[in-house]
Amino acid sequence: MALRIRKSFKIAPGLRINVSKSGVSTSLGGKGATVNLSKRGTRVITSIPGTGISASKLYGAGKRDAAPAPPTPVWAHVVTWLIIAAVIWWIFS
Repeated sequence: MALRIRKSFKIAPGLRINVSKSGVSTSLGGKGATVNLSKRGTRVITSIPGTGISASKLYGAGKRDAAPAPPTPVWAHVVTWLIIAAVIWWIFS
């Protein structure tokens, strides 16, 4: 049996930060259509709300077979979190 650990934080309407064992991702959208950006690629999920019917497509999955990408520089993570903090401050001020 596999153990899954995941936590999702709502940053703004239609914007979520997802944290799991495998890393961090960002989801944009809501009921009916969502785009998830992660290290695995971009996943687009469309659904008919309330029916349980959905479709999902992963773009960029072929990159896993290629040479590994260089690690993301630390400054890129710092800039991302500064932007998120500014958006949160703007929403609640």
